Amino acid sequence: MMLNMALEYTIAYLLLGGNLGDRERNLQEAIHLIEDKIGEICTVSSVYETAAWGKTDQPAFLNQALTVKTRLTALEVLENALEIERLLGRIRKDKWGERLIDIDIILFGDEIIDIENKLQVPHPQMQNRRFVMMPLAEIAPNVIHPLLGKTISSIEENITDNLNVKKL
Repeated sequence: MMLNMALEYTIAYLLLGGNLGDRERNLQEAIHLIEDKIGEICTVSSVYETAAWGKTDQPAFLNQALTVKTRLTALEVLENALEIERLLGRIRKDKWGERLIDIDIILFGDEIIDIENKLQVPHPQMQNRRFVMMPLAEIAPNVIHPLLGKTISSIEENITDNLNVKKL
């Protein structure tokens, strides 16, 4: 007799970004590696071009949000995301600096995680950054932010960040 046991998974929301090299190709390669190393990609947002945030004297970024169904823990997703960044040639130099690829965990189910100097979920600045909220609102408008208790679309509609972000 076989038991029908569903393997548990978590829906994670990731944000990809990069402003060096072939930006679109880097996003596509990251997506393929995420599918191999993190989980099934369920939804992909449009690509958005964004002026640099934090350190503004650099090229514009391309950003894209993903919905990923994963059986990994949040820390395992982080470790695999960092490995994917390395595989694609990312070298960490400056905070908010230029990069070939960046993969951030924005939400991980409804979990609240705070591991000092390692991982904070929900991403602590997501609600303040238009380049995060626009692509996320496109693919997850009704998802509730676990700390703010508001939908992603509501947060995005009320964001005060005036950084130039345009859908390509």
